[in-house]
Amino acid sequence: MATVRRLREVPRHLLVCEKSSFGHEKSRHRHLVETHHYNYRVSVLVPECGLLPQALRAQLARAGPYFSVRALPLWELLAPGFIGTFVRGGSCYALSFNTSIDEDNAAALLPSGKLILSLDKDTYEEMGLQGRPARHAGKNTVKFIVAVDLLDLFLNPASKKSQRVRWSFQEKKPLKFDFLLAWDPAGAEDSAMMSYFSSYQIREHQPRVVLSTVAELEYPVLQSGEPRGQLGGSCSAPDFLEWLGAVFSGAEMKNEPDSFVSTYCCPQPSTVAARASVCTLTGLLLPAQVSALLEQLRLYFEEPKLAPWVALSVQGFADSPVSWGEDEHGFGGSGDHLYSFVIFSNQDYWLQMAVGARDECPP
Repeated sequence: MATVRRLREVPRHLLVCEKSSFGHEKSRHRHLVETHHYNYRVSVLVPECGLLPQALRAQLARAGPYFSVRALPLWELLAPGFIGTFVRGGSCYALSFNTSIDEDNAAALLPSGKLILSLDKDTYEEMGLQGRPARHAGKNTVKFIVAVDLLDLFLNPASKKSQRVRWSFQEKKPLKFDFLLAWDPAGAEDSAMMSYFSSYQIREHQPRVVLSTVAELEYPVLQSGEPRGQLGGSCSAPDFLEWLGAVFSGAEMKNEPDSFVSTYCCPQPSTVAARASVCTLTGLLLPAQVSALLEQLRLYFEEPKLAPWVALSVQGFADSPVSWGEDEHGFGGSGDHLYSFVIFSNQDYWLQMAVGARDECPP
């Protein structure tokens, strides 16, 4: 009975699927991409393609840059110079790294100017700021969420609220984090961030691009018609997402009888592509970069292609305090928060959004 009880307590996962068309006036694809702020890996699969088109490869090369800053005091994000230049002057993203969301303090700056702090109980009480208990804290750790509006601090520096926040960050509990930062500037140079944080240990990074070709790839036969529990034929939504993840991770899927490690095989019905192109982009990737890549994949079908569909999958940072928008993210068993598009030649698409046990339901 004890074994049965443990199995029943396995954390749930949420998978939300929907179908639409890029041309539909109520299509949510832009909103879903724009509000998934912290993207760690973007993967693309194009069946029946030996080499990605030049326009798509050029778009991949334009991703980045992003920056890492070591031991950055949190109060630096409250400085009028930082807010005026980066928060008001474009879309600024900052995410603490080398932190575990279920145990450690963590921080995330959203492009809206909201600074989200995920704090342990002791730190929260020491800071003395208004917050709320985390909805999805770990089993042995009590966490609290504090949200600070940097634009309000910038516009109302003399208010009691602003003064209390500054006192808390600078004197009461001066926290430091290793941060990943990225900036989508409005007509300014990316190098401004290097100059601004030059007194700290800052480095510029470019996303890592890996291109590969898979020979004789067995892939599911999908139809763009409305799915009702099925994505097409007998391929279910969870089965397809699992298969896509296996392709992007380079898993062996030949299901040979002498394989004792894995007997996974492609969902049925299926067909075989002579060649398929796979691309993986890794780093701190902005929603605007994902949107541009999605647009290029839509344009792929402007001319007739052998590929019946293409897929794009986006994986978020496991230890981000948020998933979509300001929705709270917890680690649970995996820290998953990801989404995938399957794009058809007629501009229909399927959207799949998945989160782990300690997350809000995807929007």
